[in-house]
Amino acid sequence: MSTTVGILAYGSLLSDPDVEIKNARVDTIRKVETPFHVEFARKSRERGNAPTLVPVRDGGATVAGSIYVFNVPEDEGTHILYRREINQVGGEKRYDPVAATKPGFVKVRRRFGFRGVDVVLYTEIEADINPLTAKTLARLAIRSVARADEGRDGISYLIDAKRNGIETPLADGYEAEILRQSGCASLGESLRKHWDAANR
Repeated sequence: MSTTVGILAYGSLLSDPDVEIKNARVDTIRKVETPFHVEFARKSRERGNAPTLVPVRDGGATVAGSIYVFNVPEDEGTHILYRREINQVGGEKRYDPVAATKPGFVKVRRRFGFRGVDVVLYTEIEADINPLTAKTLARLAIRSVARADEGRDGISYLIDAKRNGIETPLADGYEAEILRQSGCASLGESLRKHWDAANR
């Protein structure tokens, strides 16, 4: 029997897996709890330094995700996931496990036999937001609206995470701080306010 391969989606992959993952996906296993804790603890350069969800050793919480089951071998699934993570979907970049040992590089990890899938891939990259507080997250998210492409800022990322049922210890305070710092009643209103201000 052939080995089944999947990727664990718990962040932006839930809302936007992108074309390579969509083309390789043959099934989706939903309501999968991450086997590790995650938090909004990493600044993403591709998102204007917006906070993004990453595995953490301290704090955080397990969250609801999905497994996308692939129709490609493990090595090709690894390259597909890596390209999605570094925002080079459709390119020729390939995952290099030696380069991935360097600090700050995306690492592709594996879990075996998870939820009936032989090999489940997921990404890991170091947390780098310090201090990791709701105020810091909100400040980064608001600033990212002017720095990121439309829809790739931190407020949009948080909206998508909430829509997908992601709950972490910092999530509620993070949202409340965005509203407080923006003087707005909702995340949508805050996003429109800062987007308009950045594009006048």
